[in-house]
Amino acid sequence: MASISDIIEKFIKNLMKDSDNIQIQRNELANLFNCAPSQINYVLTTRFSREKGYEILSKKGGGGYVEIKKIKTIKTNTREHVLHTIYEKIDNKITYFQGKVIINWLLDINIINNKEAKIILCVIDDKSLNTPIYELSENIRAKILKNIIEELFNIEE
Repeated sequence: MASISDIIEKFIKNLMKDSDNIQIQRNELANLFNCAPSQINYVLTTRFSREKGYEILSKKGGGGYVEIKKIKTIKTNTREHVLHTIYEKIDNKITYFQGKVIINWLLDINIINNKEAKIILCVIDDKSLNTPIYELSENIRAKILKNIIEELFNIEE
């Protein structure tokens, strides 16, 4: 079952299908999904970040609204940009949640497909790593994720 964050993200992306720019009122969206406005903020900051190709502008007054814009740049999804962004995010250790965010981003920019995303998420899951020291799992997860992504780019060349 999809989480409320997934549902809100899908709703916003559907609104943006025909437009590169939308304005939403956070409180109205929160009322629509029967959640706190902070849940909307969470979705906006984690699912519509600059790394994922979006810019968020928050406006106060007149009920307040949030403007979401798709960033149009040719270099956003180049090999070098993607690898730089991933290395910046992963470093030497990464949590499962952080890894999931990266995998979802790769899915969003069409570097990987749904099947590949599911496989990678299974590989980096805590159940798969099963180490007695949590920090060790984060280190191993980072190495595995970097290796998989590097190999994905090598295959494409």
